[in-house]
Amino acid sequence: MRITLWLRPLLPLAAVLCLAGPSLARADDWPQWLGPRRDAVWRESGILRQFPAQGPKVLWRAPIGPGYTGPAVAQGRVYVCDRVDGKSGANNAAAAPPASQERILCLEEATGKVVWQYAYDCAYTMSYPGGPRATPSVADGRVYTFGAQGRLCCLEAATGQLLWSRDLKKDHQAKTPIWGFAGHPLVDGQKVICMVGGENSLVVAVDKNTGQDLWHALQASELGYCPPMIYEAGGRRQLIIFHPAGLASLDPETGTPFWSQPYSTKVGLTVSTPRKMGDLLLVTSFYNGSMMMRLAADQPTATLAWQGKSASEMQTDGLHSIISTPFLHNGHIYGVCSYGQLRCLNAETGERIWETLAATTASGRPVRWANAFLVQNGEVFFLANELGDLIIARLSPKGYEELGRAHLLEPTNRDCGRLVVWSHPAFANRCLIARNDREIIRVSLAE
Repeated sequence: MRITLWLRPLLPLAAVLCLAGPSLARADDWPQWLGPRRDAVWRESGILRQFPAQGPKVLWRAPIGPGYTGPAVAQGRVYVCDRVDGKSGANNAAAAPPASQERILCLEEATGKVVWQYAYDCAYTMSYPGGPRATPSVADGRVYTFGAQGRLCCLEAATGQLLWSRDLKKDHQAKTPIWGFAGHPLVDGQKVICMVGGENSLVVAVDKNTGQDLWHALQASELGYCPPMIYEAGGRRQLIIFHPAGLASLDPETGTPFWSQPYSTKVGLTVSTPRKMGDLLLVTSFYNGSMMMRLAADQPTATLAWQGKSASEMQTDGLHSIISTPFLHNGHIYGVCSYGQLRCLNAETGERIWETLAATTASGRPVRWANAFLVQNGEVFFLANELGDLIIARLSPKGYEELGRAHLLEPTNRDCGRLVVWSHPAFANRCLIARNDREIIRVSLAE
């Protein structure tokens, strides 16, 4: 066969590319809550669709203290927060160890070995004092953490050197929510946005390099537990804030309001992250159910599309999420309701299409606050449930199709009268990184 001369130099390269196969598949970090784009989509290729008979390979295990914080993964490091008794030997431990500290751990992604740790005194005053709640955010060589008592820290990601910290609760005269500060910090441009509370400071933006306030906005009697999110709609970037008195859209550069929608939530339980699909914006809460807004195309405004009517945790009429963030896909909503029911709803109407308890409870019966986290990878979803299982499933309007299940972690945190895993995992570099209150593990999910 005759080969054109200009093609000859390319043939060895083509052979290498063909032989390399999966090694050239896309790989990504997981540097913040819900991943690189804060949307619970795992975009890596070369990911398995069935577990090996013996289960996926655990690459390493490392000890960890209690906490609900999910891990963040960036540049070959894993960042996670926990609570310790003050005797950990952290780089700022006092001569006389305090009763408890919050700790920031940096682990080597390949081995799980501790690279550095930083701890500070932190007496807890909230219910469920199991440890810090918010997932770290890693950006531009720095890691930002937000503790359960309102301390915001900025550390050098490589060394753990503290660059600055703020006691946002004290500075804004806020009060600790019943279940602690839980809103995952959002790094946006030159600022870090946090949910704080206090006088006209429900949401606060600080300079990411200095920690100084840039702006603060909104007033509400309760803070809630929901993270800030930024979505584009109506020709503008909109900062979406879901709090116990309503839903608000702000200009993320100034804190100036665009629009708001009243929505009263019992016991301050705004937890689940707001989700956007096309021109639809969904929020959901444990008692008061779901509300869907329709975002205008030509200006930063919104109108109510539909809202659930039930305020009961048991007699629900749509989706009443508490811990799990729902997923909006192809005109449908997939999410976990108040007693563990994984449900599919019509996004345009809120009409329930199907439900199952197969993904969340061992008994197959409803369990209060039973939970699973949903992350999409291509045509399937990975569900990490509170039992310590990882499930591969297809979710569609036709129903729930489980493709495989592996038990990865033992539930160690006693909440609601049972042992659970309530920490969101990270999916990075073809692996899962997950933790309970005793250990953090890295598991290969490579095809």
